[in-house]
Amino acid sequence: MNARYARKIRRGAITVAITSVALLVTGCGADEKPSENKSASTSATPQQGTSATRGSQEAEEPTETLALLKGQKGLELAISSTERDAGGFLTIKGQLKNTSESSTIIPSRLSGDETEVVKHGNSLGGATLVDSVGKKRYYVLRDTDGRPLTTSGLANLGAGRSISVFLQFPAPPANTTEVSFQLPTFEPATLKLS
Repeated sequence: MNARYARKIRRGAITVAITSVALLVTGCGADEKPSENKSASTSATPQQGTSATRGSQEAEEPTETLALLKGQKGLELAISSTERDAGGFLTIKGQLKNTSESSTIIPSRLSGDETEVVKHGNSLGGATLVDSVGKKRYYVLRDTDGRPLTTSGLANLGAGRSISVFLQFPAPPANTTEVSFQLPTFEPATLKLS
């Protein structure tokens, strides 16, 4: 009887030890990749996300600014890229920054006034692209539930902080090289498309 009990205890101890080692290995740098150039900069880029919790992290400044839109209460939108993809979409990326000296609430008007978009919370769903040559207006794409394909969950932004944002539109025709980007409460800007 004592020998059986001792074997069970040893098996249990071995199981705990193996589990502990597995957890330790998983938690210790499993996501890190070795750096090929140790002299290169090792600064980490914050995760980009659509939720308020991930989006509220301070974001890295864009390397190039294609357009800078000024909004109310010290908000600025710096657009850093406009990318067409093979699926017929145009993705716009940039940084939304609070240049004021106090925290500011992101205006709900940025979501636009479409009931289907507004019911999913604060977003950049009110943005549009205007092709004046083709005489067309493009709206932010929505998924099958009506959620806009843009950064959402926006609440407030601390003084001097910025977040990465994106918006996805149907791509204008390939011969359209310029559109006007419009976002409620911000001044419009002209974007060049490649």
